[in-house]
Amino acid sequence: MRYGSRLRDQVRSPGTTPLIGIYDMYSASLAAQHYDGFFVSGFGFAASHYGLPDIGFIAWPDMAAFVERLRLAFPAHHLLVDIDDGYVDPEVACHMVQRLERIGASGVILEDQKRPRRCGHADGKIILPLDEYLEKLNLVLASRRDLVVVARTDATEENEILRRAQALAETDADVVLVDGVRSAEWIRRIRKVIGDKPLLFNQIAGGKSPRLSLSELTDLECQVAIYSTPCLFAAHTAIDTALRELKKSDGRLPDFSAPGSVGVRAATELLEKNISRHHPAEPQLATS
Repeated sequence: MRYGSRLRDQVRSPGTTPLIGIYDMYSASLAAQHYDGFFVSGFGFAASHYGLPDIGFIAWPDMAAFVERLRLAFPAHHLLVDIDDGYVDPEVACHMVQRLERIGASGVILEDQKRPRRCGHADGKIILPLDEYLEKLNLVLASRRDLVVVARTDATEENEILRRAQALAETDADVVLVDGVRSAEWIRRIRKVIGDKPLLFNQIAGGKSPRLSLSELTDLECQVAIYSTPCLFAAHTAIDTALRELKKSDGRLPDFSAPGSVGVRAATELLEKNISRHHPAEPQLATS
């Protein structure tokens, strides 16, 4: 299965491809009912696996193991994986890319931040010298066979954003991402300097970028939209609400017979779909 080629074809098709940020197997199970592609969010994984913020705590073996579990359960979904700065060292980045490709990832995002790194929508980001990042990026590109590679810059100064976006577009990376872009007008400016290279837009609730629909992003010539945290933040709200209600009711569970309520049966039925023996030998990835 050439997962990279399938995602690459999807990116090049008309419209904007949405990839939904998931943070664990259960959130992926729910997202799979609605969307054909996942974004394996570093923010979400750091929060769920370690209970820590997205500032560089992720160890690459943990992320690789998570992607392996995802691919076994979801053989027909696109999997774009956030690998941060490639875990600092270029050799580690190349090793991780090759391992993820063997596992069945569709693509990776490699950023130009230096340590201590930050969420792309946070303040205080520090970036590598462009030549140093391009060297790492080109090593990663040479080490992949089919995997989609998204080149990401976290530059915040206006001239540097455009300089780096253009430089990234001139590489063999499949897609360019300028994270934390602040307006539709800036998307237009970035589009002008990257030519016909596919462009990715990252949306995160409470982040620095505007809230744009897929139709608006298509008009702005963004080929991919990643939604980093809708599942994580929805779970935060729902869990907090449920536990407040449980405390308020003196520990009495709510009535799960009401329409839309989830109990043990509904949860089990959802999870049974992930058992690998229930999947076809050659799954057909969605193309829309």
